[in-house]
Amino acid sequence: MEPSFVRRTAVAHPVDAVEAWHRRPGALQRLLPPWEPARVVSAAGPPEPGSRVELRVGRPPFAARWIAEHRALEGDRGFADVQVRGPFARWEHEHVFRSRSEGRETLLEDRVDFRLPGGPAVHRLLAGTVRRRLERSFRYRHRTVRDDLRTHLGRRSDDAWRVAVTGSSGLIGSQLVAFLRSGGHEVLRVTRGSAAGGDEIGWDPTSGLRTPARAEGLDAVVHLAAEPLPGLWTEEKKRSIVRSREEGTLNLVRSLRSLENPPETLISTSAVGYYGDRGDETLTEESAAGEGFLADVCRRWEAPARGAEEAGIRVVRLRLGVVVSGRGGALPVMLPAFRLGLGGALGDGRQWMSWVSLDDVLDAIHLALDREEVRGAVNVVAPGEVRHGEFVRTLGRVLSRPVPFRVPEVLLRAAPGELAEEMFLASQRVEPAALRDAGFSFRHSDLEGALRQELGRFAD
Repeated sequence: MEPSFVRRTAVAHPVDAVEAWHRRPGALQRLLPPWEPARVVSAAGPPEPGSRVELRVGRPPFAARWIAEHRALEGDRGFADVQVRGPFARWEHEHVFRSRSEGRETLLEDRVDFRLPGGPAVHRLLAGTVRRRLERSFRYRHRTVRDDLRTHLGRRSDDAWRVAVTGSSGLIGSQLVAFLRSGGHEVLRVTRGSAAGGDEIGWDPTSGLRTPARAEGLDAVVHLAAEPLPGLWTEEKKRSIVRSREEGTLNLVRSLRSLENPPETLISTSAVGYYGDRGDETLTEESAAGEGFLADVCRRWEAPARGAEEAGIRVVRLRLGVVVSGRGGALPVMLPAFRLGLGGALGDGRQWMSWVSLDDVLDAIHLALDREEVRGAVNVVAPGEVRHGEFVRTLGRVLSRPVPFRVPEVLLRAAPGELAEEMFLASQRVEPAALRDAGFSFRHSDLEGALRQELGRFAD
């Protein structure tokens, strides 16, 4: 009997690579769509028969546990997961991998058989809605498999990396950990306080690594930890923003320099706020630093990393644009108003907005890990920079909602500190010159395509 839902996609990667990716730690987290309220609570090892995975689905106070058990497939290459506890009366999901084109590509097939609780009448009424949600989810999943594997299989060396990541619970860090692990790399999470598990390194931003022995022999450290920018910019908040970046980076570098076997590479993040408010000027990595609070923060953020260069560590300073993701950051904050048709531009909307998709941030970090010639400042922004007004109009179009309003500058400037000028009204037209020179291939150079991928609003 035909399952309730089937999606098949041909991906240009060998079947061994596709199956191995699905069986590695981090794969499930990479496959969860950004717009779905779900997170991985636990995944007990690879998907072998008898192993289980637990998800938390839904939003509080209606969040619920979903536990599935993995089972072997009969006659097909792949595995299945069967609901043990969860929202469905029945759920069986088969992951099938078939080799095609003399081993050059794989037919990725997901088959889901489900039954809704409440009896046949409820199932007939709502099954179509569930299938439409599954279509969106698996379209996203198959693109992620294809694009992640393209990055992993395109690296220069077959050797697995040993990488430590600070800020590993944040928007970028949590996905970076999953991304690298699904690529077969060992990842150690640098966490505040003492290390609680074998995959952790304890640290204190005010003093450095607390378990430095675990950092011996690392290939690289990716430094993402920093005080979030959103919030009222009181004097105390601004001091915390500076301190977390300057002091945290300085103490991390001191710890790395004290190791007997320090890492070969330090990738430290900064932001395009480095350039300040520059109007219509086109900015590259060679452009001078700007003026203002955020420009000063970024200069002080980047400066301590130069101490690692003095110790022979290759340093890459990533200057991130506005990260577009349905998982966090600015986009989910904007969505409620835009979905109600109440969205609008900030100020006159003519300020340039240099953005980048979260997946392209991950790929840029991967490139920096893989290419020894990549060093110094690297602008991590999409080549399709837009004005703020165009950004909000594009978001409205993706959501099929009007964008009738504009927030006057006078209201924005009522915010404490330099918040309005620095975050809402500053104009930065930044080009990814270093990535372009390195031959970087963007997953999302078009804003509308990136928003559709992150929000599951695919164009037919």
